[in-house]
Order: sequence, then C-alpha cells, then structure tokens
Amino acid sequence: MTSALPFDDFRDLLGNLPLADLKAEARVRELFAKAGKPENSLGRVEDIAAWLAAWSGRAPPAATRPLMAVFAGNHGVARHGISPRPVAATANAVELCAAGGAAINQICIANDLGLKVFDLALHIPTGDITEDAALDERGCAATMAFGMEAIAGGTDLLCLGDLGVGNSTVAAALLAAVFGGRGVDWVGPGSGADAAMRARKAEVVDAALAFHGRDLEDPLEALRRVGGREFAAIAGAILAARMQRIPVLLDGFAATAAAAVLHAANPAALDHCLLASLSPEPAHARAAERLGLRPLLDLGIGHGEGAGAALAAGLVKAAALTSSGMAAAVRG
Repeated sequence: MTSALPFDDFRDLLGNLPLADLKAEARVRELFAKAGKPENSLGRVEDIAAWLAAWSGRAPPAATRPLMAVFAGNHGVARHGISPRPVAATANAVELCAAGGAAINQICIANDLGLKVFDLALHIPTGDITEDAALDERGCAATMAFGMEAIAGGTDLLCLGDLGVGNSTVAAALLAAVFGGRGVDWVGPGSGADAAMRARKAEVVDAALAFHGRDLEDPLEALRRVGGREFAAIAGAILAARMQRIPVLLDGFAATAAAAVLHAANPAALDHCLLASLSPEPAHARAAERLGLRPLLDLGIGHGEGAGAALAAGLVKAAALTSSGMAAAVRG
C-alpha cells in the first residue's frame, strides 16, 4: 500500500480490471462446434470451459492447480444471540479442518484440490456493528491485502469459502447496505435460528443500518463498517485473482455478500467468477440474481467451509478435460 488512504489502492485496482481473453473463449467454442456432436449438446459444460479459457487465456483450458481457500472470522455482533452456535464453534471448525476431519478435507481429496484455511484473528472479534464499525479502514484494507495473498503459491482455479459464527447476519447487513432493504428482507435461518432468533437477527441488521447511515453508500465503507474479516479477505482474494486472470468459484452466503461489495464498486468486478451453489438461506438466491450469478449446483448445501465450491471444482475440471480431450480428437 503506497497511498495515504488505505482504500485508495483498492479503488485504483477496481477501476483498472483486466478483461477476458475473448479470442481464447471463441477458440474453445469453435473446438466444440467442430467436435462432431449436436450443437450445444453439452450445455453448461461448454459454457464453463469457455469461461475458464476466457479468464485463464488458455484454449483449450486446464485446471491443474485448483485451490480451495477458506477464511474464518468472528464477529462482535454475535453477543446479541443471533446464532444457535457458540462463538467458539468457529475455532473448533478450523481445528477440525487442520486435523483433516472436516467435510471440506474429504471433498478436496476427492477432487484433488489444494486447501488453505485462514484463521483471521479469531481471538479478537470484530466490532459490534450495531454500535461501532466492524473494522477501521486500515484494518479492513490490511485484511483485504491478506486475502490477496491466498493466490501467492500459485493456482489456476480459486475456490472461496468461509467460516464464522454469526456471519449470516453480517452478510445480511452487508447485502442490505449494498442492495437496500431492511433486515427482514435479508436474514434467514443461518445455522438453525428459530423464528424468535430470526426476528432478533433482523433487528440487529436494522440497528446496524441505522447506526452507520449514509456512510454505507460507499461499498468499501460498507465492507469495513458492517462486514468482517472473512468478508474483507474474500473480497481481496477475488480482486487479486482478477488481476492475475485466475477464474474464481464462489460459495456460500457470506462469500456472495463479499463479492457484492466489489460488484457495487464496479459491476464488471465479478466477470471472472462463477457461483458454485446456492445455500438454503432464502436471500442467497435473491443476491445471486442481483449479481447475475447462476449457480452450477443445486445440492441444498448450507454447511459452509466452501463445500459447494470444492464440489463444483470437480465439474470445472471435468469441463476443462472435456474441452482439451475433444480438441485433441478434432486436431487428430
């Protein structure tokens, strides 16, 4: 970061996003057309391969170094009783991942994905968004920069997921800030909230919106004020992937809310992203529609950890191999 204001560098990046390689995309579609099959008979598999080529610049495309990155954060607003799980459950989930016993570990093994799980200062919850900003600008920018480092080891397909007790409420607040509406429009059951808890979640979102007011009109300000560390890190990872032309698979309500921040700043910011799956959270489908994201899978997964993205990565890898294998046959 070289500018006086921490967010300035991110605003510059958002104003200078790399574009898709349309020639690579067209080449893949041409190869499918020459493959001696009915036109568009592979449906979205063809679209996925073309998307992968457009953002990797390779035709036919490949996904040989896919990475699953899971960001975990805790939230001060959880003290209002907005989740049936204790805050300690976030750290427990991270520890289970580290021990290899989480669902995401098994899915990554099945699909040959690398896995990184990031503990974002779980011992220091963010500020209570009903009466304070979740993060100050410097802290939010630093967390975005940390998220950008997820791709540092190299990858050609980035899958993003989250962990965090209470983060479905935070996601609802962030989506309300970006898209408008009240808490009741965006909250849902999360990890199992009953009707009374859902009402409390809506009240918390409304209180946060009222407290921060017009400051939420700026997307990055909304991220730091009513978001959280995993949201900031995911936003940073999405942006870093775009700058390096790495295709991205998003998963979960929280990751979609983080992506919505970038979309609000620049509607083209998510062109390199596909949505892996929809969670059972009612507002997730609404947010995806607003962002123009159509899920690849419909498995009813609300587990978190990026499980949907890791599963969808197998589909993306298959699409890439289908494209390259058929291309080889055509050339032969």
